[in-house]
Amino acid sequence: MLDKLLQIYKAKDLRNKILFILGILVIYRIAANIPIPGTDTEQIKNFFDDNQLFSFLNMFSGGGLKNISIVMLGVGPYITASIIMQLMTMIFPSLDQMNKEEGEAGRQKFNMITRYLTVPLSALQAFGMIALLKSQNVIGDLTVFNYIMIVLIATTGTIFLMWLGELITEKGIGNGVSILIFAGIVIGLPTAIKQIIATWDPTQALTYIGFLVLTVMVIAGIVISNEGTRNIPITFARRMRTGLSGSVESFLPLKVNQAGVIPIIFAMSIMLFPGMISGVLANSSNPTVATWAGRVADLFANQWFYGVVYFILVVAFTFFYTAVTFDPKSVAENLQRQGGFIANIRPGEPTVEYLNYIVNRITLSGAIFLGLIAVLPFIVQGLTGIKTLTIGGTGILIVVSVVIEIIKQIEAQLVMRKYDGF
Repeated sequence: MLDKLLQIYKAKDLRNKILFILGILVIYRIAANIPIPGTDTEQIKNFFDDNQLFSFLNMFSGGGLKNISIVMLGVGPYITASIIMQLMTMIFPSLDQMNKEEGEAGRQKFNMITRYLTVPLSALQAFGMIALLKSQNVIGDLTVFNYIMIVLIATTGTIFLMWLGELITEKGIGNGVSILIFAGIVIGLPTAIKQIIATWDPTQALTYIGFLVLTVMVIAGIVISNEGTRNIPITFARRMRTGLSGSVESFLPLKVNQAGVIPIIFAMSIMLFPGMISGVLANSSNPTVATWAGRVADLFANQWFYGVVYFILVVAFTFFYTAVTFDPKSVAENLQRQGGFIANIRPGEPTVEYLNYIVNRITLSGAIFLGLIAVLPFIVQGLTGIKTLTIGGTGILIVVSVVIEIIKQIEAQLVMRKYDGF
């Protein structure tokens, strides 16, 4: 470990990249603590402490939403725009062709459309968030000018973070947006540790020890899930110079968790809508609407109901997103064009069916694992009764995934320098 750190320090360009990322993160944290003028941050903080759904959104904004800062939306709208664009490639083949077949120019055009889509999504989300907080009496009456000002500032903040993320991707190491989300999650760890220490109960020492063991097990499980692959042996036929035919053995790696954290984000977005809509309609002048809104709010406030529906949605979206990103028919056609085939499987439709069978099996295990990770905070709090113990969920999944990716990229650059030395 120490040897690796020394190698990173000695490599000037690699050291500069890491310092550049740290500098961007400092700017991000400063922006996350600059509140929008005209808002009562203390009252809003109390509201977020008591609401788990909004705590999730606050995690993605790095605490900016809880502070009603100029970057209150974080990179959430940009992630939503990216997901929408990926789904649109299924409806419009021209977008898929632009992204995959037109080279770097096509990808840049695709990314530019994603950026343009981020702007209206940011404005819409900012307007909806302020309206919801206002309906919960967290924010007082606002004039039209104040509404417009908050929406404009929040939208500009999201575009600013999007730009910072792209700077990290271009000049730093790893995916910039992922690193910004990672920083927003990690920044909350000292506060969580402080809460655990403040609520420490010596009679529950075994519970805390069990929680620590569970934390290590969850991290190990996430690493295994992220790195786990099913290697399908592929044989490529080739003709040698002697005129005799030969073959080359290779593998088609299929990841256990091909969807990453996207299914959890999808599921959480769906789960947010009933609570947000019922919160707005609870103050309706129509007594029937207000009554049903209250019932829906109470139903989703039930942790067991919420956890079961959340788990089902995560599993369903894992299969859905894997189907979007992995096309067995396209893979089978590429193999056939390159003269490759799977042992004992005929090319064409039999290969497509075999790949579908394998992908569905490994996706099932990955989907169940993601679902358990998503609902683990509910399980831990239900068993221990300690609200400060919130291991699991999207946060730790993102943190571990980003750390693994950064370590891989740093090691790859160190290995490249060793080859350059030769």
